[in-house]
Amino acid sequence: MRLLIKSVHVVDSDFEKDTDILIQNGKITQIREQIQEEADQIIDGTGLTAMPGLFDMHVHFRDPGQTYKEDIASGCCAALAGGVTGVLCMPNTKPPVDSSEILQYILKKAENTGVSVHPVACITQGMNGETLTDFKTLKANGAACLSDDGRPVKHAELMRLALEQAEQENMLIASHCEDLDIISGGIIHKGEISRKLGVKGMDRASEDSITAREIILASSVNGRIHICHVSTKGSVDIIREAKRLGVRVTCETAPHYFILTHEKLLEKNANDRMNPPLREESDRMAIEQAVLDGTIDCIVTDHAPHAPEEKADFESAPNGIVGLETSLAATLTALYHTGKCSLSKIVSLMSAKPREILNLPAVQIREHVSANLILVDLNQEWEVIPEQLHSKSHNTAFRGMKLKGKVKYTITDGVIRYQDN
Repeated sequence: MRLLIKSVHVVDSDFEKDTDILIQNGKITQIREQIQEEADQIIDGTGLTAMPGLFDMHVHFRDPGQTYKEDIASGCCAALAGGVTGVLCMPNTKPPVDSSEILQYILKKAENTGVSVHPVACITQGMNGETLTDFKTLKANGAACLSDDGRPVKHAELMRLALEQAEQENMLIASHCEDLDIISGGIIHKGEISRKLGVKGMDRASEDSITAREIILASSVNGRIHICHVSTKGSVDIIREAKRLGVRVTCETAPHYFILTHEKLLEKNANDRMNPPLREESDRMAIEQAVLDGTIDCIVTDHAPHAPEEKADFESAPNGIVGLETSLAATLTALYHTGKCSLSKIVSLMSAKPREILNLPAVQIREHVSANLILVDLNQEWEVIPEQLHSKSHNTAFRGMKLKGKVKYTITDGVIRYQDN
């Protein structure tokens, strides 16, 4: 199979040019202007931009156990539609991912999807925060990372031991930074909007305190720590200072934290509720600045599907929103089209850096490497219509919003896995 992409603008993290791309037997064989070779299929890339396939290092595919919300196949379909060719799947499934058998189940189901699915294993057995899992065995059976995402490891000493053992196994620990005693039943950010709605709020101190704890613990064992879904100005300041001091900390955020604020909750729509919650304008601005100045290493989605009936009641609904199909477009709209961020920086944030953090092979648009790339119309405007999303669940906070930038093709191993009609 020979696929030729003509007259496309290529943007990688370290180069940018107009060219043709020839793909044969799954690999990029030529990148140059005016390729005249015959091909089985030709894509006119005029007006399109080629980027390396994106990597989302924080998704929930609900498989096993809650496949009515999402399963690995549907999650991968949503990923491909958003230009995401690799994902890191969180372990809070039913049962949690704390055994070799569940890891192998996930990896088997992910075969032939066109998406590289990397499962995360639990830090503690059953995610109960009491006993560490067998890190060595889990790594040998495909665990790419360790986390009890959805909750923190409650006891600091157990977390310190986990960081110490993870370092011995050369594994990364990703932490959901939330003090559950401080949260104490809160459902949205604690502030003016929670008071106006008369609902219990989630204080910033919950996130900030555990962020600080994890950094101190990681530093004490010279280990690595990855802070999940950063949402507060306090956490940003703590992470920035820790990096300055040489602590081995990385972190992520999601587009909703640098685009939306808790004022959206005035609609009392549970599809705007996630954890951590949308916060105030000062937090939004701090998150945006941290993305731009490099304090935040990567942009993820925390893709968290829930069925419509589960999201029907504002106060009792579970937290979480879907995001795989809107993440690139939302980032382009908020950061690129406003002139705040270059395309090469976005490639770094959404493709190169996540893979680097996880010690995964780089994905680049280069000759003699596997063809893993996306073609994007940077200027196509589109409305987010929940029912048109490829995920089984449609709980998006971007519903009805106009975004600018649309994935037109997603290619992995030289095969067109997704094409926008």
